[in-house]
Amino acid sequence: MNEECGVFGIFNQSQQKLDVAKLAYLGIFALQHRGQESAGIAVSSGKNILIYRDLGLVSEVFDEGILNTLQGNAAIGHVRYSTAGANNWENSQPILNQYPGGSFSLAHNGHLINQNELKENLSSKSLLLKKRNADSHLLCQLIGATEKKDIEKALEEVVLKIKGAFCLVVLTENKLIGLRDNFGFHPLVLGKSEEGYVISSEDSALPLINAKYIREIKPGEMVVIEKNSCKSRQLIPCKQKALCIFEHIYFARPDSNVFGENVAVIRERIGQKLAQEHPVDADMVIPVPDSGRFAALGYSQGSGIPYQEGLLKNPYIGRTFIQPNQILREHSVKLKLSPIPGIVNGKRIVMVDDSIVRGTTSRKLVKLLKNAGAKEVHVRISSPPVNCPCHYGIDTPKREELWATRFSVEQISQWIGADSLGYISLEGLTGVFEKNQPSDFCTACFSGKYPI
Repeated sequence: MNEECGVFGIFNQSQQKLDVAKLAYLGIFALQHRGQESAGIAVSSGKNILIYRDLGLVSEVFDEGILNTLQGNAAIGHVRYSTAGANNWENSQPILNQYPGGSFSLAHNGHLINQNELKENLSSKSLLLKKRNADSHLLCQLIGATEKKDIEKALEEVVLKIKGAFCLVVLTENKLIGLRDNFGFHPLVLGKSEEGYVISSEDSALPLINAKYIREIKPGEMVVIEKNSCKSRQLIPCKQKALCIFEHIYFARPDSNVFGENVAVIRERIGQKLAQEHPVDADMVIPVPDSGRFAALGYSQGSGIPYQEGLLKNPYIGRTFIQPNQILREHSVKLKLSPIPGIVNGKRIVMVDDSIVRGTTSRKLVKLLKNAGAKEVHVRISSPPVNCPCHYGIDTPKREELWATRFSVEQISQWIGADSLGYISLEGLTGVFEKNQPSDFCTACFSGKYPI
């Protein structure tokens, strides 16, 4: 499973000069976990929009000199993981485009499911996508193809045509707009600083720039920030929520509050429930860092088995790792994680991870632990079996490549070399939330029941 994208926006409403580009840099740096393929920032001076974007991590794309050239009173930023479209410079964001009322820049998190229909609509107007197939370029072309000189009306016209998951931040010469699809698949929040307003994929990015959380932008809501105002309206009615449950399992930062509930707390509850559903006699519980950490803590709390750090993560390797040749591919897990023999030797271990997609990583980790002297390795997974691909902004393999659709739990357990394997049940997972009902979540990757 790979991340979607992270979006960020800031608007300075004060009289004092503010380095909005540097604040946007901090914002997308805090959202780096949501995408590591490319990063970009767009800044509006009130008269024009300037963009800088490139392939790489935020710290690799930007330096002091580049940020100093991006001067203005409002900015948006983006970090990307490609769910549609190749990983190349053309598909990095934000994107600059024209519409009848002037210029705008757009950054997008999500995935559209009616692309062919939308492209046909553009073709009928003799507009071409110039071989760009990322959703974000398609959205920009659709906005540019409207006859509306008001960006809000242009967005409204386009949003009524598109289907799928989208969190958008849009920057014009004098407006910052945040917009979320009416199912609310992915999070988008509104914050406030002394100088103005902030929009972010996650609220954990707000404290870094001394902004305070106001609220979550509602499914189907559009928030418009200008020099002297911050207004909102329900652009599309929300008839049914479809909150991505993998935000809590894996994607979001543990210190974020997503869909009204803290991620770390939810992961601990998941681990506690997992311990109830799949108990085992063992000497220690260890996480697969980093996403398995809080679920492992919960499993320890629920089982009474001591928690330990038995796998060490290389701090210089991020969630994604460039593997230029077969030799490095074969050793990628060893480069990222290594067992601590002094801790795991001779012990019966419960290893807690967030998911099994193809099983190759789990197989390598179990082998590493046993080679380091582990007596037993019992694998516990804080999500149900992944049976179906996601169509709403998460990069998952095709259905036939997902192990849970091809093999039983016992067969997967044998293949990865585990002494036992247990997944949390779907009912157990959706039952740990206090502020959301099970029906509020999109669980299509487990159940196959797609909300659109």
